[in-house]
Amino acid sequence: MRSFVIPQQSEGICFSSRLISIGHAAAVALLLVTPVSLHAQARMVDTTPGSAAIAITNGKLLTITHGVIEHGTIVLQGGKIVAIGAASSVKIPSGATKIDATGMTVYPGLIDSETNLGLVEIESDRVNSDLVETSEEIYPQMHVYDAFHAETERIPIDRFNGVTNAIVAPESSDTMPGQDIFIQLAGRDRDTMIVTKDVALAMNFGQEPKRGGRGGEGGAGRGFPSTRMGEISQLRQALLDAQEYMVKKAEVAKKPASAKADETESTGRKGGGPTGKFDLRNEALLPYLRGERPVILGAYEGHDVEVAMALAQEFHLKVVLNHVTHSQDVLDKIAAYKVPVIFGPIYDFPDANERYDAVYSMPAELQKRGVKIAFASYSVEFNRNLPYAAGFAVAYGLPYDEALKALTINPAEMWGMADKLGSLDIGKTANVVIANGDPLDVRTSVKQVYIDGVAIPMETRQTRLRDEYMPKK
Repeated sequence: MRSFVIPQQSEGICFSSRLISIGHAAAVALLLVTPVSLHAQARMVDTTPGSAAIAITNGKLLTITHGVIEHGTIVLQGGKIVAIGAASSVKIPSGATKIDATGMTVYPGLIDSETNLGLVEIESDRVNSDLVETSEEIYPQMHVYDAFHAETERIPIDRFNGVTNAIVAPESSDTMPGQDIFIQLAGRDRDTMIVTKDVALAMNFGQEPKRGGRGGEGGAGRGFPSTRMGEISQLRQALLDAQEYMVKKAEVAKKPASAKADETESTGRKGGGPTGKFDLRNEALLPYLRGERPVILGAYEGHDVEVAMALAQEFHLKVVLNHVTHSQDVLDKIAAYKVPVIFGPIYDFPDANERYDAVYSMPAELQKRGVKIAFASYSVEFNRNLPYAAGFAVAYGLPYDEALKALTINPAEMWGMADKLGSLDIGKTANVVIANGDPLDVRTSVKQVYIDGVAIPMETRQTRLRDEYMPKK
């Protein structure tokens, strides 16, 4: 069994390094991390960086931004990457914990660009489901951070396969279901796990947001909107209302303080908005109308993409396109929009008029046209399969390096995190994965994940159940 050294530190207590086998590394780390119960330990991990250095040596480093370094060394300290290069050229700090990664692949933590993590635990139990507000369609004032449950059992499972960051979004059955968050998949509490609140606004168009009655989805019925016409008119009205609100608010802001006081006295208006009432819905849309944040515009079919993009251009919205899985007929138009695309799900069946591989080869076709793409799991239970979506795309023509970028640096750039995440570069957050092979290969096992430079316990509810029920030898 391969030799492997792990850092042994816990809540400010540092232990001396020792040599152990890689097969038992995670288990030993688990015993040393915290004195609380194993179940709570697996969900919440304090990633407050310590001062001790960790040097991962002799690994194959997939840097993403400056190629592959065979037999490389990377040094983590204070939650950051502080050195990287060929093993012979990197000076390891005195007292650093050394991890021999000979034969291993080392790469940056993967970023899932759309999940429902932390919004539901057991889907059959409606009490714990916060996937989407079903009473109306237009809810930009809904914030995912208000519902995010950081202690979900699903997060350790995703970390187990190298996912360290994610966009958490509401379910896409509303045209405008709320604002997403960008999270890190470990932290001492939910606040430290939420990296960016309201990172983007979800907007959906096409078959899925049609209402077949309140709470339904996907089919025409009495609920509004039950047609694409209804969806667009609903979205346009919401944006027009917010636009008018923004203009009036600007007019009020220009008035001298004395005039505002007189007006307040005469009308009794005391709120922050132009009508005297702070309007949560319109206020929520202002950053998007000003182009300060992107809307994630979801549409599957080509004609839906065209209609949704026309609306976005009408209001000069900053757009990240989402899905586009059945849009082969408008690939050149998508490229001409010059917006990034979150692609998938790649395992979708082809439509009746499409080739069998139409969906699988879409990432390659988009990349050929210069479109920046990212992959997403679109899941709450299969997020750990995220790297295999990229692997599937490689099998159908997407260059390997571009597939890795679509899991790392591309989403980091889309979500304004490229100075912190997405590659193995000095100064970036030490979210690093060690695996025994190609990250896109289903046969590869992740051996250790670091978030903020802290070794994460490689334990999940599934491994606990396995250990509990496997026959004892």
